[in-house]
Amino acid sequence: MLKMINNPVPWPDGARVAVCISFDIDADSILHLAHPDKAHRMAAAQSFLRYDRISVKRIVDMFDHFGIRQTFFFPAWCMETYPDLVEYILKSGHEIAHHGYIHESPNEQLCAEDEHHWLERGIETIERMTGQRPRGWRAPVYHFSEHSADLLVKEGFLYDASLMGDDVPYVLRAKSGEIVELPSHWGLDDWPQYTYLPELGARMPTKAPDEAMAVFWAEFEAQWKHGGLWVAVWHPSVSGRLARCDRIASMIEDMIEKGDVWFATMEEIARHVQSCREAGTWQPVVEDMPVSSRPLPGATFRPRTE
Repeated sequence: MLKMINNPVPWPDGARVAVCISFDIDADSILHLAHPDKAHRMAAAQSFLRYDRISVKRIVDMFDHFGIRQTFFFPAWCMETYPDLVEYILKSGHEIAHHGYIHESPNEQLCAEDEHHWLERGIETIERMTGQRPRGWRAPVYHFSEHSADLLVKEGFLYDASLMGDDVPYVLRAKSGEIVELPSHWGLDDWPQYTYLPELGARMPTKAPDEAMAVFWAEFEAQWKHGGLWVAVWHPSVSGRLARCDRIASMIEDMIEKGDVWFATMEEIARHVQSCREAGTWQPVVEDMPVSSRPLPGATFRPRTE
């Protein structure tokens, strides 16, 4: 067979692929961030995003049905606003990871000091509401900054899940140390497949669940074939809708039937690859961060002037 991943991870029990169906529970944080002066008046958009109140419990029940534990990324503001969802997730043993305070964008809105402030505030909320510090972080909208890796290392995070630079886990090396990167990409994100929400600039042509699932399943089959990592980046207000969630349940059944699939939380995956590295059974790609700390000379196009 043609080899397309040069350094596949030896997954537990001979599994061909590691799978985490992660959900970002953004709720209406993104609306308040985008429209702070009028979000309270935008009832329809709020109702779309606050559907998380219904769908998170549906998703947890679905995972419970299949006996799998997964990872939920939470903006801390959403945890404080919807504590019942936090409790429902925790009682089934799922992981809660850091997803900003109110879905702020580190690489657009924040300097290093402010990024650290909101990172710390989210850590405090998660620790208070779950009883332990978060082990993982996903930058809102993947907006990882040139400071993010170093801040995550300083705060003792085990892994990041924001970047898209490989098909298997790799390592980010910052000034303060290293952190495991668990990559995904837009092809495994549900936002481009389903979301029509003009108030947030999303005008995607809504697809039937089978059409969207064809994209996700193609990615799964390739990762299964070549020994990779399959991380869905989904949202309860989007993929937790009834027909779509019903289709996810069918997908999980298909994965189980296919076999050799390791369903795991992001923390479990990160700890496994870390232990493989320490044992010498697998070595990751290591990427120095930040990749660049200033605009590169010659990277900006300027038209000729006569």
